[in-house]
Amino acid sequence: MKVSIVIPAYNEERLLPESLASIRDAAQSFDAAGWTYELIVCDNNSTDRTPQIADAAGALVVFEPVNQIGRARNTGASRATGEWLLFVDADSFPTRELLADVVRAIRDGRCLAGGSTVYVTEVGGPLRSMLAIWNAWSRALKWAAGSFIFCEAAAFREIGGFSEEWYAAEEVDLFRRLKRLGCRTGRRIEILHRHPLHTSARKAHLYTFREGLRFYLRTIMSGGRTLRSAKEAHLWYDGRR
Repeated sequence: MKVSIVIPAYNEERLLPESLASIRDAAQSFDAAGWTYELIVCDNNSTDRTPQIADAAGALVVFEPVNQIGRARNTGASRATGEWLLFVDADSFPTRELLADVVRAIRDGRCLAGGSTVYVTEVGGPLRSMLAIWNAWSRALKWAAGSFIFCEAAAFREIGGFSEEWYAAEEVDLFRRLKRLGCRTGRRIEILHRHPLHTSARKAHLYTFREGLRFYLRTIMSGGRTLRSAKEAHLWYDGRR
């Protein structure tokens, strides 16, 4: 078995080294299973040292000029040669235990795709509550957080990958389509929870609670229109790092 680990990265020179080191360490679980893996970093038009850092770490570096995370993931996946794809965000830090859970899910044979619950350090109060709500929704609705997604490569290509109409919540759209495919083929979506993905609290430090609340209220009131525009989805695309 070969797993292609795809990391979309836009101006991630600050967190990418730690993320890549974490992924390399965690991938020992693939080694222990007798699997191989490749590391693909999609440089999403960075203006910093992101591609040089990825290259120095031994990753295959591909380039996507349009700043859009779903498009960057698709570009990275287009170069993948593994039977399974694993998408990890550049500010996230999987553990050996989490990737061992991925191995078990794939080996079971009934899993089509999946993800993980998420743990964010250094946040509290309302943000901690919102994260708990998301984790509960994720498990109940079988929606994976975009920061950690694993999927059979053939299934990903069959449904057309990430929709490039979405600038945020593209993972929810992806899993809606994967769930339909799973229903047709008798396979399941699995959200792992024993060893949550650790990811950075960057957005909590870069944006105020009021800014975040304003965006989510606009999203609800517009019927999701804000999710289809880089300008509207500024929490992801305004360049703050």
